[in-house]
This record gives sequence, C-alpha cells and structure tokens, in this order.
Amino acid sequence: MQGTMQDRPLRLNHFVERAERYTPSKLIVSGTATGVEQRTYGEWAERTRKLVSVLDSLEVPPEARVATFAWNSARHLELYFAAPCSGRVLHTLNIRLFPEQLTYIVNHAEDDVIFVDRSLLGLLTPLLPSFRTVRHLVVMDDGGEAPNPEGVSVLNYEELLSAAEPAEFFLGDENAAAAMCYTSGTTGNPKGVIYTHRSTYLHTLSVLQADSIGVCESDTVMPVVPMFHANAWGLAHAGVATGANLVLPGPRMTPAALADLIVEQRVTVPAGVPTIWMGVLPELKGRDTSALRTIPCGGSAVPKALSEAYREQLGLPILQAWGMTETSPIASVAITRSWLADLPEDELADLRASQGPAVLGVELRIVDQETGAELPWDGSTRGELQAAGPWIASGYYNDDRSADSFTPDGWLRTGDVAVMTPDGYVRIVDRTKDVVKSGGEWISSVELENEIMAHPAVAEAAVIGLPHPKWGERPFAAVVIRPEMTLTQAEVLEFLSGRVANWWLPDEVVFIDEIPKTSVGKFSKKDLRDQFADHVLPSD
Repeated sequence: MQGTMQDRPLRLNHFVERAERYTPSKLIVSGTATGVEQRTYGEWAERTRKLVSVLDSLEVPPEARVATFAWNSARHLELYFAAPCSGRVLHTLNIRLFPEQLTYIVNHAEDDVIFVDRSLLGLLTPLLPSFRTVRHLVVMDDGGEAPNPEGVSVLNYEELLSAAEPAEFFLGDENAAAAMCYTSGTTGNPKGVIYTHRSTYLHTLSVLQADSIGVCESDTVMPVVPMFHANAWGLAHAGVATGANLVLPGPRMTPAALADLIVEQRVTVPAGVPTIWMGVLPELKGRDTSALRTIPCGGSAVPKALSEAYREQLGLPILQAWGMTETSPIASVAITRSWLADLPEDELADLRASQGPAVLGVELRIVDQETGAELPWDGSTRGELQAAGPWIASGYYNDDRSADSFTPDGWLRTGDVAVMTPDGYVRIVDRTKDVVKSGGEWISSVELENEIMAHPAVAEAAVIGLPHPKWGERPFAAVVIRPEMTLTQAEVLEFLSGRVANWWLPDEVVFIDEIPKTSVGKFSKKDLRDQFADHVLPSD
C-alpha cells in the first residue's frame, strides 16, 4: 500500500524563495576591512537571481563547477545559492591550502569560473597559468588593493550584476549535485565530496533541530568557520532557511574583531574551531554577551578546560559538535539529555567535552578495526567510528581511494577512534593515525592534550608519538605557554600525575612558540611530526 503524500523535490531554491517571501527585511551583515556592510534578505535574493543571469551570460554550462576563493560575506552567500539554483555546482576553494593543492583541486574539479575576493587575488594570481579549465575570473571588490593580473581577462562582480536582470531558478533533480568541497588533504591530495540538493536540504533541517544547534528565525548566526570549510557547517544554509540574521565576518578574523561583532551585532549563535575561541574569550571579558545562546565548536576536540572557561566567564559552556567534510558535516552534538542534567558539575563537564549523541538522521557505530565486528556501547571499548545517513558521503569524486574509506555495507570509515556510552554519547579518543602505540597499548593523544591544556599556564598543547627502542612509540608533548607565564617539564608532569595513568606520561615535554595548524585551524600533527622527525627521546 502506497501513501497519499505529495512527492515534492527537496531543492535549495526553496530556501531563497522562503527568505524573499517570509523574511525579506531580515539582515545579512558582512565584515569589511573598514567596518560592516548590511543588506536585507530581499536585496540579497534579488542579487542572487541576477547572479543566475550572470552565469548564463558567461555561458557557464549546466553542471559546470563555479569556484569561489573568498571570505565569509554576503557576496559569497549569493554564490552559495546562485550556482546550485541555476543547475551548476558550487565549488568552494580553501584559501589556506598550499599552492600545489589548490592547483590539483581546481584541475581535478575542472572548474569553469572562479569568483575571487580582491584581497585574496594575490594568492591566486601566480597559480592562474596552472589552471587548465578555468575560462573566467571574476573579482569581487572587498576593499583589497591587489591589481588585476596581466594577460588575463578579469571581470568585475558588481559591474556584471548591475547589467543583469533577475532570473528564474532552474528546477532540477533533488539528487543533482549542488556543491562540492575537498578535504583538507593532510595526507595525500585532497578528496572531493559532492553534496546534492537533497542531502544539503536534509542536513539543514538537522541544524534546525532543537537537539542539535537549534537555529531559528529569532537567532543572529555568525559562522566564523569559513564558508569553504564543509559549507560553513550548514549554518549559512540554516540562516537563509529560517530567516535568521546572518553575520559574516569577512577578512577581519582577529580575536578582537570577532569579539566586536559578537557584542555589537548581538550574536546569539557564533560558531568556530577551538583555536578561534581560545583567542576570543579574553576579548569578551567584561563586555555585554547576554545575547549569546549557544557557542557551537568543532573541527577538533574541544578541551574541557576551554569549555569550562567559557562557562565560568560567560555562564555558557561551549557546545561541541562533531563531523567532517564527508558528513556535510554535522553528525553529532553534545547536548545534555534531560535524564543526565542532574549529574554533578564535573560529570556534566565531561559530558560536554564529548562529541555527544548522533543527531536525528545519522547512525553511528564503533567497530574492531581488524575484524570489522561491531563493538559494545559500554563507555570503555575503543574502536573505529563509522557513520551512515542521508547526508553522509558514499564515495569521493573521481578518486580510487573511495574503497579504503567505505565499508562493504556502505558505512563511512571516519578514521576516528572512539568509545560509545550506553546513552549513545560519542567520545573520540584519537585519530587512527595519531594514537600513540606504546608497548602494544594505546595512548590517546587527544585525551593527553586536553589534560595538559587544563594547566592554567598552557595556551596550546599537541601530543605525538615518537620512536622508542623498547616500547615502539612513546608520547612527546609540544606545549605553548601563555604570555607572561612560566612552566617547566617537571611542572607539567607533576600536574598530569594522578590525572592520567603513569605510563601515559610524556617521555618529554618541549616548549615552542606555536603549534602548527592545518588550513582549517586544527592542530597539524603531520607538520609537528615533520618538525620533530629527527628528534630522539631521552633514554630511560
């Protein structure tokens, strides 16, 4: 027996049409080099429709990749919808990748046109001769001063829009490609993930869930996470879908500038990686942050000490979420379930420091890496975390590495080592490639880092395994000390004593100026391992 419900395709044009009809007066605020610009959703929607005409006039073919090399801004948001709603595919380029990786990505995706902020043009210009398929370069004047490259036809974004008329959206298949994003490429070339209209629509609904981020019309959402990083974690789409005010920081990404936007724009939901919130917290001290409702954080494990510092200063702990490019990205959120809310505060802090339960629509499991057998949710058994769901990737674009990343029954192998509690809370204890294997036993580099960063004199800490003649590997800690504070190795080890097992204690602690970061702000263990590749641990 079949149901009697209408079969209506889930397409992104619905979000734009809803914004222009229901919330045309709500605001999109963009940070600039000199201040802020704002426009209404009604104005933004008309410009988005004009941009569809621009893509038509440039003869960008159906399904062609429309690349962006840009900061978070209203212009970038216009491209977010104009490309997929005209039958093309949005391709956000990571502005922090190495040149050879950018060249690989542009050529692998076969980008037809690139829209670039003028302030970033200097990074892109030297690479233009290496791009094999790009026919058009469109510059968006964001206050930058870089000159147009010589010998290349450069088009001006605003001039193209002013000459265009609003167009109707292309109404295609909900399973057609809407956007593509490449992984950050910490090992080997980046891998391409293609999101569909349907998957992005469903993922947006997950961001709106009360037991997720809970974005709604009354919010003012500020994605500090770049729009090239897994579609800004779905927050840009959620803002448009609900008509929430959006604050897009633009090029001014200093902690002070971000704090100013949070306070002055009465932001309710700012979202970014842990390293962002480490810098912003001191800038918020003594200021009016009463508008804040929740502070989503992801990209890497949130140190419990950082979340508790926000709770103590602002009365609002960080809300940890977990996902990856392949999961669109939100897969779990560390909400506090009602029957756990009366736990002692230290246990609640541990709960908030987990990755939380899966959001509705996502399935998670942990398995034995050798046998593939599913493991129990007992809070202690460790295994590889795997994910499945309607916004989880099933493969990579034109890449033979897909076979290694997906199981025969279709689950994504995340590469994370995790435990699951009986209540379904995920606690990621490490990446499979970052766990320290000492004498046949695992030491979680993430848990060790979090304990070190709980020390009041520690700003950042990263742990890697270095070769050891007896134990195979032993933990090595690189630590950044807070300004105007002092710390010794003996003090770090004394602090850790009793907080971790004695055999987990690092064999050596070194103090450095900065932990190397990836293009999306995570600690780069690969670069740290390269930096200390020839380092010899002290002998027993």
